[in-house]
Formats: sequence, C-alpha cells, structure tokens
Amino acid sequence: MTTIVIGMQWGDEGKGKIIDILSEKADIIVRYQGGDNAGHTIVLSQGRFILHLIPSGILRRDKRCIIGNGVVVDPQALIGEIEDLKEKGIEIDRNLLLSERCHLIFPYHRILDKLREQKGVLKIGTTGRGIGPCYADKVSRCGIRFIDLYGKDFKQRLKNNIKEKNEIFKAYGFKGFSFTEIYEQYQKFGERLKRYICDCSAVLNRAISEKKNILFEGAQGTLLDIDYGTYPYVTSSNTIAGGACAGAGIAPTSIDEIIGVAKAYTTRVGEGPFPGQFSDKLMAEFQRIGKEYGATTGRPRRCGWFDTLIARHAVRVNNLKTIVITKLDVLSKYREIKICTAYRYKDKILKDLPADSQVLAQCRPIYENCQGWQEDISHIKQYKDLPRNARKYLDEIEQLLGVEIKIISVGSQREQTIFR
Repeated sequence: MTTIVIGMQWGDEGKGKIIDILSEKADIIVRYQGGDNAGHTIVLSQGRFILHLIPSGILRRDKRCIIGNGVVVDPQALIGEIEDLKEKGIEIDRNLLLSERCHLIFPYHRILDKLREQKGVLKIGTTGRGIGPCYADKVSRCGIRFIDLYGKDFKQRLKNNIKEKNEIFKAYGFKGFSFTEIYEQYQKFGERLKRYICDCSAVLNRAISEKKNILFEGAQGTLLDIDYGTYPYVTSSNTIAGGACAGAGIAPTSIDEIIGVAKAYTTRVGEGPFPGQFSDKLMAEFQRIGKEYGATTGRPRRCGWFDTLIARHAVRVNNLKTIVITKLDVLSKYREIKICTAYRYKDKILKDLPADSQVLAQCRPIYENCQGWQEDISHIKQYKDLPRNARKYLDEIEQLLGVEIKIISVGSQREQTIFR
C-alpha cells in the first residue's frame, strides 16, 4: 500500500502529526520535495519535536525513513538534525536513507536567497535557507548532488560554481566565498553522511514489489506548488501529490491512496495574496489560541476562515477522495464561524481559484455563516460525541468539497485524534 499525504492550503496544516500517526502502520516513510525550509511539528509524551528534513516516521522504532531525490539538502542542517534527535534519545542508524541524487545546498545558495529577497523588486518572503537558488542550479544543470561529492570532477565543478556566484556577489558588494574552505567542509560532510546514501528509486521499487506499506510525506502545501500555487509567491518545488513520483523515483501507477490535510481554518506565512485574512485583532487571537507561528522561522502566520476555493483547488489537482481536518479545537471559542464559498472580483462572482495572483489580491471573500459550539472538544475520542454544530460544520465542508473527512484532530497530541 502506497499513500501520499499532502497539504491542502499554504502549508502548516498539521501534516507532521498526521504522518506520525499513519506511520504506525507504515514500513517506509519518504520525504519527496522541499528542503529545511519546511518544519513538521510532532508533540509526544517525551517532548516536542520539529523536523525539517528527516521524515516524521523517524520517531517510531523499526521504521525506515528515506529522504528522496526531490529534496534539496543542506548537509550541515541534516547533520545537526541527526545529532539533535540522537540527543533526545531517537535512534538514527540504518533506519535513515538519503538519495544519492539529492542536490546539495551550499553557503552561496543561502546568501543568494537573502540578497535576492533584500534587493529584489518582488519580495516572496522566503526562509532564506537557499532552497530556491539550489533548485535554480538544479534546473540550470550546474547543481551538485550527493553522488557528485564522491566523483572525480567535484573539485572542478565546485570551482566553476563559486567563480560564477562570486561574480554575482560583486554586483551586490559582497566579498564572495573561498573555494578551499567550502571544498574541505563539504568533503567532510560527504564522509559523515556516506553511510546513509542509497539509490532511493531502487529501494522503493523493491519495497513496492514486496507489498510494503509506504507513506510519502509532502512538505509545504498545494497553494505553494511551483506550478499550481499562488505564483510567484510559492516554493520552488512541486508540493502536490504528483511531485512524489519525480521526487522519489516511482511510477504514478504505484500510488494507491492520496490523503489531503487541511486546517479547520486557513493560515499563510510569508508574502502573497490572502483574500480572507482576518483583521489584526481576530488574527492575533487565532495566533495565540492556535499557536500560529512558523516551525522553521517563528514568523506569525496570517489567519482567516476556511476557504473552499483553495481547498477545492487542492482536491482537484491531487484527486483527493478523503481528507483530514486539523485544529478543529481552535474554533471552539466562537459563537459564529464562517466558511468562504466564493470570491467577489469587481462585478464577478468567482467559484474557482484564479491563477493570477494580482486578481486574487483584489478578490473579496463571500461567506456562509455556521453556528459555533463553544465547548471544549480536545478530550473527545468519538465522532458521535462531538457537539452537533461541530459535526454540522464538518458535514458542510464535506458537501462543499465533495470528499470524506476520515480523521479529525482536536489537539496536538497523538491521542487527540478522532477516526471515522
């Protein structure tokens, strides 16, 4: 059984918790895109874990975790994450594998990311981790992969890249990088991580033929996809379910199930249009109650009511039949809850998400009102025990999206999960 878990909004939907729960029955958990700009938060009895590169299944014993070829890896960040987990008592050995085809993030990628954000005409709101520039090198065919660290031409290729990047840095008044320093540093990284290197595609296709349970973990969310997100305010990879095939080396026919994860409301980090963004007062309230701060950067998340145009877009491009709703408990305070069912753009009513971000920025949400339940639901274990208005709210989302809600999260702990 192969299952992909994707985010249906702008990321931060609570995928980390859901993947952690589903990984109990998985043999292999795979991360297939993004970099350490993602942050999956998991809360266990022994503490709170934030994972940036390593799949969430690493917190369970006897699970094999793979970082697929579609991920761009900062080796220093990966080593730091491994050491941090080990210090917290999490075993990291042969249970972690790293694709030999992963492209490497170098220090010059991080500086390019920050300089472009500071000096550029268009501010995207990146994390400054070098993700975009690394993917740009990959597409420009001058990128360096893990397998290249051990090849004869690594030295010359790195020299060429640093020479080219240093010319760019001069235009910004930045002194540039020393080849020798980076070369020696990355040789050490290569030796340190060599034990984890594998042919990801071969391992996964063998596991598929052996009928293993494989869980594919997407980072960010559908609305940050490089093709189907709110371009240009997006990440640099394909966050949708289709990205799992290219990012892990498997065929589309190998996928059995795709599960979407959405918050019971909507959030966004960084720049870009957000038609339903709350007023400052209500947003501050949601940020406090829902702990809406980025796991990677700590930036406050912008908040709004549930947006069905965004969610329907995710349902369509990922072919979703079943979804998960998280953070339903955050809505418990409110007497009235709204659902965005359409946009008003000038004199038009839009039922589908516009591709033009400038148009989206001028859209105004049209809401449907729902009655709240105003009682604590964080202890509830059975769907039938949810307040009537909470069930009606979920039923309305199902009707509007044409999907089944199979899992509801009512808190950050594993136990605070309702299965239908």
